[in-house]
Amino acid sequence: MSFRERHHMLDAGDVTLHAVEQGDGLPVVMCHGFPGLWYSWRRQLPALAAAGYRAIALDMRGYGRSSRPPSPRAYDRRHTVADLVGVLDALGIDEAVFAGHDFGAALVWDLPQWAPGRVTALIQLSVPRMPVSKRPPTEFYARMAEQHFVHVHYFQEKGPADEELGAEPARFLANVFWALSGGYRYLDIWQHPSEGNGYLDVLPEAPPLPWPWLSQDEFAFYADEFRRTGFTGGLNWYRAYDHVWNEKQSRPDEPVTVPTLFLVGERDPVLQMMGSAALKQMETHVPGLRDVHIIDGAGHFVQMEAANEVNKAMLAFLADL
Repeated sequence: MSFRERHHMLDAGDVTLHAVEQGDGLPVVMCHGFPGLWYSWRRQLPALAAAGYRAIALDMRGYGRSSRPPSPRAYDRRHTVADLVGVLDALGIDEAVFAGHDFGAALVWDLPQWAPGRVTALIQLSVPRMPVSKRPPTEFYARMAEQHFVHVHYFQEKGPADEELGAEPARFLANVFWALSGGYRYLDIWQHPSEGNGYLDVLPEAPPLPWPWLSQDEFAFYADEFRRTGFTGGLNWYRAYDHVWNEKQSRPDEPVTVPTLFLVGERDPVLQMMGSAALKQMETHVPGLRDVHIIDGAGHFVQMEAANEVNKAMLAFLADL
C-alpha cells in the first residue's frame, strides 16, 4: 500500500514551517540536521506510514521551504522549541514521538524539559546526550581551530562560509555528504590548518554519483533546494550555539526520562570524536534509554546510509511503547 505525501505550510508563531506527512496513527515528528531537509527522512516516512504511524518530517527553520530568519539569535532554544510545539498545535496533536538527527537531535534532547507533556518518546540519531560544557562552545572550538580545521569555528563568522558554500552548492553538498559518510574518514580533514582554508579546501572530492545510498535524482533534490535558499539559515544553527549555552546557564539540563532509542553509524565522526564513553554517559543523563544500536559500516547520515536497519529499529521501539 502506498501513502500519499501531504505537504503543509504551518504557522508556528514567528515562522512558517514546511512539513511533509504520510500515514495516520501515533505521530512521529522527524527533525533533520546539517545539511538536511525534510527529504532526509524520505526512507522513514513510507515505512512508518505503512506500519500505522503518522510520520511527519520537517524543513527546520532556516531550511528548504520554511522561513529563514537572518539573525542567529532566532535559532536559540526559545525559538526552536516553540517551532516544534507550534507544529503540534497547527496539526492538532497533543503529544508525539520526536526523532532527531545532528543538530535536530540536540534540539530534540531538550524537548522533554522545555515542552513537558508534549513528548511521548525520543528516537535519536548520531548525537548522544552530553552535559552542558563549562565554557561557551565557541571558545572550545576556537581553541581546537588553533591546531585543526574545525568547520563549526569556520561557520561562526557571517559571510565567508555563506559565500563559499553558496557559490558551489552542488560541489559542497556532494563533498560533505561523502566526507561524513561511512565511505570516508572525516577526521582526516583535521590534518589541515584553519588558517587560510575554507571548507571546500579541506573536504575530499566526492566520487561520481550514484552511491549505494544516494541516487543522482535524490542528490539533485538537495542541490536544487540549496541553490535556491543558500546556506545562511542552516549556518545560523551553529551561530546560535553560545545563545543556547547562555539559556542553559539559568535552565540546566534535566535527565531525559521518556522512553528513548539511540542509533548511530559505527563510522560516524561524532562517535569517533566522542568515543564509547559518550554512550556510557547516557546511562546517567538519559535514564529513559531503552536501547542503543551501532550500525556497522554507516557514517553520519545513518537514516539514509542504512535505512532498512534504522527503520527496523525504529519500528521495534515504537511497537514496544
